[in-house]
Amino acid sequence: MSENLDNKPDNRAEYQQDTVMEHTYDGIQEFDNRLPNWWLWLMWGSMVFALIYWIVFHTLELRVLPREQFEGVMAEAEEIQLAKMLEAGIDNEFFVAMSQNAEKVAEGREIFVKHCVACHLDQGQGSVGPNLTDANWVHGCEPMEMWKVVTDGVAAKGMPAWQNQLGPNRVMAAVSYIMTIQDTNVDGKAPEGEPCQN
Repeated sequence: MSENLDNKPDNRAEYQQDTVMEHTYDGIQEFDNRLPNWWLWLMWGSMVFALIYWIVFHTLELRVLPREQFEGVMAEAEEIQLAKMLEAGIDNEFFVAMSQNAEKVAEGREIFVKHCVACHLDQGQGSVGPNLTDANWVHGCEPMEMWKVVTDGVAAKGMPAWQNQLGPNRVMAAVSYIMTIQDTNVDGKAPEGEPCQN
């Protein structure tokens, strides 16, 4: 073994020799070299982090996932916007905004299924009541006109007034859902009323 200028043995050759593994794949042999410490620390650290992340976020659900947190912030912002619009007064634009709020539409769907399917069926295709999915509307297709019908009812047609039973917030949620099924044209009861002009 050679000596360097400081009279220390030069053993670099021991670390520079590559150990070739016996197997071959497609004419290629694999070196069996030890990976650098920094790479090993990154690998083991990533595995430990992934395990902790899975347990905290998915198994025990101790923390909210980033996507759910983002959706929560967005829903809160929409609620604030709707509250400001409600203070300014209910109008067609208010209901358009509500119909784009997934949480309000889902709430409206639950209300519809619980209270409205007896007359309008599950998809709004109509039975005793008119088909809510076609282009024709008996009492107008504007959001404010829908809200008035649901709120006050139409006694002559057997449509109850839902304001006292559901309260204003749930009536608005139901209207927001009805707006989402408008013009989906589910096969059902024949069109009644006048074609919608908007």
